[in-house]
Amino acid sequence: MTEHISKAEWRKIPCRKPRVEREHKEQATLFKWARLMEKHIPELALLFAIPNGGHRNKATVGKLKAEGVKAGVPDICLPVACGQYHGLFIELKAEGGRPTDAQRNWLLALNAHGYATRLCFGWEDARKTIDAYLKFGPPLGEGVE
Repeated sequence: MTEHISKAEWRKIPCRKPRVEREHKEQATLFKWARLMEKHIPELALLFAIPNGGHRNKATVGKLKAEGVKAGVPDICLPVACGQYHGLFIELKAEGGRPTDAQRNWLLALNAHGYATRLCFGWEDARKTIDAYLKFGPPLGEGVE
């Protein structure tokens, strides 16, 4: 039998922020760090986001598909060659997030074509990955975990 609570009590129950909002916050924090560090690490000026996710209406989805947007493409790219790699792609998840099969497949395919790839959980994990890539080159865990 379920317990009945008032609407006022229901509103007080903390609820988890939606996945997209949590991932947005993590990615925005990573790019804030990158902007602050560009003076010390000039390669970070080339770091960019690939705006593939989020909720969109059907008309926008149709336009984006016509323009070449594909499901699963990683969130972040650093097009700086390092060691044996042409560049670095990161799929960024909030803590507790999980990649889709399409995201894993993209990371594996990009890695097979000479790019370093990494599935990161939280902005600090992504920052450490970028630091390691730029300072030490491979290996980074060699792609998808």
